[in-house]
Amino acid sequence: MESAFKITNLSKNYKDFKLDNINIELPKGCIMGFIGENGAGKSTTIKLILDLIHRDSGNITILGKDNKKELNFIKENIGVVMDECFFPENINAANINLIMKNIYKTWDEKKFNNLLSGFSLPDKKIIKDYSRGMKMKLSIAVALSHDSKLLILDEATSGLDPIVRDEILDVFLEFIQNEEHSIFISSHIISDLEKICDYVTFIHKGRIIFSEPKDSLIEDYGILKCSLEDFKNIDKSIIKGYRKNSFGVEALVLKNSFKGKYIIDKASIEDIMLFYVKENIK
Repeated sequence: MESAFKITNLSKNYKDFKLDNINIELPKGCIMGFIGENGAGKSTTIKLILDLIHRDSGNITILGKDNKKELNFIKENIGVVMDECFFPENINAANINLIMKNIYKTWDEKKFNNLLSGFSLPDKKIIKDYSRGMKMKLSIAVALSHDSKLLILDEATSGLDPIVRDEILDVFLEFIQNEEHSIFISSHIISDLEKICDYVTFIHKGRIIFSEPKDSLIEDYGILKCSLEDFKNIDKSIIKGYRKNSFGVEALVLKNSFKGKYIIDKASIEDIMLFYVKENIK
């Protein structure tokens, strides 16, 4: 399957943090959710993908092009939305349209205006007077209006109310109907990612824990609840994390490898992440 982007053995060292030899591949035509706790390396990874910071080692290809050697081509074909709107606050959407026409060869003014209308964004109102939700909609409208093949979104829906988030998720799902389009989205709102993602990649302390199809994760993992005494007798190789409480033990287990008399509950993507992050915390 052709890749929208591929990260190979990517590393970045800071004084108190290391992005450690990570590998991620996003198949074309898919949405990948990028999850992890604060400080896990999500934003660092995205900055490296966009060549905003220097890598120490590794390779990144985007739409089949090296992200250093072919950066101009890549910029023309990707849309990026960060967790803040970075447009000057004293201009309006109409001004942004004029600016973008001179930046992107593929800028589609009609599409931009249609998105403004669909998002109920006034084109004459200055950005300073936009709400946070309006600012994020504007950023997404820009990202979608220059024939983007890949959207890279870093906490683009954080801080938005559920109605606005749902509206934006629908836009992403519409975008992905074109099999040439792909989305890489980082978010703390795991429930949003479960709605739309085909793949989930989990980074923890600078290392990739897994990067797998969402449906496989939900099928493979489960939550076992048992007494502490029973837990001692369970094969620890199938346990990916556990926590003790006053009633006994809750453990994240590989369902297909588990043999026993216990009922195993369904595990959400958020459950899987939390058990890995809180591994063996009492």
